[in-house]
Order: sequence, then structure tokens, then C-alpha cells
Amino acid sequence: MIIVNLIGGLGNQMFQYACGRAVAEHTGQKLKLDITGFKDYKLRKYSLDCFNISAEFATEKEIKLYKEGRLWFINYFSKKILKRELIKNKRFIKEKHFHFDPSILNLKGNCYLFGYWQSEKYFIDIKDIILKEFTLKRPLSQSAKEYENIILSSQSVSIHVRRGDYVNNPITNSCHCVCDISYYEKAVDIIYKKVENPKFFIFSDDLSWVKENFKFLKNSLFVELKNAPDYEEMFLMSRCKHNIIANSSFSWWGAWLNQNPNKIVIAPKEWFKDNSINTNDLIPLSWIRI
Repeated sequence: MIIVNLIGGLGNQMFQYACGRAVAEHTGQKLKLDITGFKDYKLRKYSLDCFNISAEFATEKEIKLYKEGRLWFINYFSKKILKRELIKNKRFIKEKHFHFDPSILNLKGNCYLFGYWQSEKYFIDIKDIILKEFTLKRPLSQSAKEYENIILSSQSVSIHVRRGDYVNNPITNSCHCVCDISYYEKAVDIIYKKVENPKFFIFSDDLSWVKENFKFLKNSLFVELKNAPDYEEMFLMSRCKHNIIANSSFSWWGAWLNQNPNKIVIAPKEWFKDNSINTNDLIPLSWIRI
């Protein structure tokens, strides 16, 4: 089997799942999910249950067997006593670096995947499967349906402004930049040059700040879903014809799931504060980086 470790927010979990699904498809094996990390991870919870995914949860026994190296122990003694290896080709695979690692797609046998795997190159050749599995299980809330109707009837452009933990959490803030107003102004200018009569739909975890600082925008609507799950926001982003994303895996997926063949997606060049992290494989080639 292939076991993939899940951690982080919804967007991170989607990357991890998509990579695991791709490896499972390539190897013809069953995919299982390790969600035990959420027992001690207080910032986020397991969130993929909103989608029509097909993986099962790995048992604690399976996780220990793969993750903690116990297969090596079992196989060592089985070779000595039984003269054969009980479980073959077990590998614990830890992500080497942030950019795409093609060797992952050539894995064989039983594997445990540990990392973030943030590139569509891991799963682009099973795009149809990922699009099918990342459909919503539950009906939209009434307020989300109302926004969707407006989105579908206009030259809709989503704008995602990520602040929240990027501003308030010291650990997250030490890693991630916060896209400034100049980024959004440049992105909007590009949209105006390419799209006739665009209508902007603004998504943010800090709408009060956005309302104060986005007064330069015309023909815009702040998306306010009261008591609605966050995946509905991602879904609404994907229903927009074009997307301006933040340096956030959440809006990355909102844009990637957008199936408009003529979509314009604008993404920030700076994703992390550490410029040594190679993000070249993070943004699809058809997207615009500024």
C-alpha cells in the first residue's frame, strides 16, 4: 500500500493527497491516509472529508509498521529464520526539497510519503481523477449558492487575501510573506487589460482589513459566508472565470480547480520569506507570476 502523511490546512492536505493518489495509481496499489498528526496539531484539523475521495485511513499498526521502521526489524529476522522477506520494498520517503522530485513517480512497492509535495507535476497526468475526487460531497449552503449564481452570470474574478495566521501566528509569519496592496493593484491592472467588465469577488480571513484597504477596486463584492465551512470559499473561487491568488495553497487550489479553459490566473512571485526555497514548480506555467 501507499500511506501518505496529512498535515496542515485544507490546501496542504489536498497536495499531499493528490501526490499520494498519483503514486498509488502509478503502482497499482491502495492509498491510505495517516491523519494521526492532527492529534497534536492544534492549528488545523483533517478536512478532506468534504470531498469524494476514495482513500481509507491507515490503522495505527500500519502506520507504525511503515513509519517507525518496524518492517526493517521484521524483515531482518524473517530473513534469518524463514529465509525470506515478509514485506518487500517498504520505503519511508521524506520530501527532499520543495520543488518537484520526479523520482517520486517512479516509486515501487510499499511506501510512506512524508512531505508537502506542492507541485501539480506530481499529479498532472491523473488530472481527471483529481478533479473528480475533489468534488463536494455535500450541497452548498444557501448563501454560497447565491454567490455562485452571481459568479456564473458575470466576468467573475476571485481575489484571495490571506492574512490571519500569516500576520498573527509567529511561526507562520516567520515563513510566509503577506501579499501587499501593490501586488493586488498590479494584478487587477492585468485583469482590466485582458477582461472586459470584470467583477471582483474578494475572499479573505480578514475582511474588515480588506474593506478598509481595497477601496481602489470597482465593481467588487466581498464574499461573506457566515458559519459556512471554508471549502465553500474554495469552491466559489473555482467557479470564478479568473483568479488572483495569494501565496496560499488554499487559493492555489481554488484556481487550479477552475475549469475555464481561458482562465487567467495571477500568482505572487514571492511565496516564502526564505528566497532560497525553490518555488519554480509550484506555479503552473500558464499562470502569471508578478
